[in-house]
Amino acid sequence: MSEKKYVSKAAALDKLQRYCVYQDRCHQEVRSKLLDLGIYGDDLEQIIVALIEDNFLNEERFARSFARGKFRFKRWGRMRIRRELKRRAISDYCLRKGMEEIEEAEYQRVLYEVVEKKWAGTKAPNDFQRRSKVAQYVINRGFESALVWEILREFGE
Repeated sequence: MSEKKYVSKAAALDKLQRYCVYQDRCHQEVRSKLLDLGIYGDDLEQIIVALIEDNFLNEERFARSFARGKFRFKRWGRMRIRRELKRRAISDYCLRKGMEEIEEAEYQRVLYEVVEKKWAGTKAPNDFQRRSKVAQYVINRGFESALVWEILREFGE
């Protein structure tokens, strides 16, 4: 059975500053980390305010870097990125700012590449089943179904 460590407010602030410098964090992650450290109530709120004032914690910056990173490196679509940001309780304003990081031309190019790569690696008895498998995969990655099907019409003809 593990015991929770209780740290002082100053030590927690220092720890959280390093935590936020390492990688952009959302408020929910920081709140959870503080609770894990045994910081509650007013102390918790004061630390979050201090992190925001010193620009260690910035939800718009988090939303922008999250959207940019998940799109460029994990090749997620807009719908999945939006869903994950909402799951982290990001405000609508910050969510919109994050989505601005994805340029339309690059989005179309990446979508085409994802479809093309999956098409090449998918085996099925006929093109209809192959298209269905590829569409399901790409839609699950968060790309809009209308865009996916529009691109898939070009394949297998």
